[in-house]
Amino acid sequence: MNIKYKEIAIQLSHELSSYLNQGINRLPTEKDLCERFQVSRQTIRQALMLLEEAGLITKKQGSGSYITGLSSDRSQNKIAILLSSETEYIFPALLNDLKTMLTKEGYSLSIYISHNRIDYERLVLQSLINEPPRGLIAEPSRSALPTPNFDLYEKLSAIGTHIVFFHGYYSNLPPALYVKDDNYNGGFLLGQYLLEQRHRKVAGIFQLDTIQGQERHLGFVRAMMDAERYVNDDSICWFTTQDLCLLEKKQDTRFLVDFIHQKLESCSAVICHNDEIAYWLIKELSYMNIQVPDDISVVSFDNSYLSELSTPRLTSLTHEPHEMASAAVSLLLKKMQGQNVSSMQIPWQLVKRNSVMAEPE
Repeated sequence: MNIKYKEIAIQLSHELSSYLNQGINRLPTEKDLCERFQVSRQTIRQALMLLEEAGLITKKQGSGSYITGLSSDRSQNKIAILLSSETEYIFPALLNDLKTMLTKEGYSLSIYISHNRIDYERLVLQSLINEPPRGLIAEPSRSALPTPNFDLYEKLSAIGTHIVFFHGYYSNLPPALYVKDDNYNGGFLLGQYLLEQRHRKVAGIFQLDTIQGQERHLGFVRAMMDAERYVNDDSICWFTTQDLCLLEKKQDTRFLVDFIHQKLESCSAVICHNDEIAYWLIKELSYMNIQVPDDISVVSFDNSYLSELSTPRLTSLTHEPHEMASAAVSLLLKKMQGQNVSSMQIPWQLVKRNSVMAEPE
């Protein structure tokens, strides 16, 4: 007796994960399935239609049936999102993008916050091992440092959780799949722009314990060096996660005040780690009767709402709308579908506003 289409659909649904584990993301052709199950093409098409309606495959005209990566057990279609902060200004929009895109694909989300702390990150990872999600999109904690939590990331990967890092990666977790800003070229771009505006002595303020801060600093310094304008180390300020927490929770700006008093002497411009730092720096400068851009020019990264709220409005680097979340979700879905994927760096674009004034010739 011929196997009926419902039975074929059930059998194929049980085999999908095995296909993916072998790096196969497309089902055999209808002809091959007909021969395997010894049924008509109509029966196979009915079986494939059931799988498509369940979201387990997607059919592409003239190409075949591709595995989506979803499980037939909907309770298993969970994605974990691990963020470093719940207060940082760029994350509400990013999180909304991730939720919208992944929910549309049939996944449910669980959100975790590490507060950019390695110990909190470890607690989250340990809880995930007890009930592994299908995928994990994770922002590294203190990404400038190797992670002591490498064992838990490796264990999650070994038990089937697909991991994509965003905004950074860990140097001791190769080969790690990630989506991040092209921070080196971003720093280089801002350095070049200030040089074009004839700024010759430029200060900088960057986050010490993240890979973003170190790469942005490096790009800026290389731009200046290529123009034979060397950056004085005394003009660079490094702040930490603790400094940032105090700024966000208590509006403690002491490290910015110290920066103004100790680092800005004779500098005509400053590159800030992001819009948040630039926003508060401009406030502190105004309290000291130092005007932007008349007395000093300021540029930054992120092109967030703070760049518009700032007085004056900030010249800042930007991405295309939704680009970071879209790239992270796309990489994760393709990885869960068994496709070959590579890490991505998202390029920056310069948005010029009125926080920069050209120096006189």
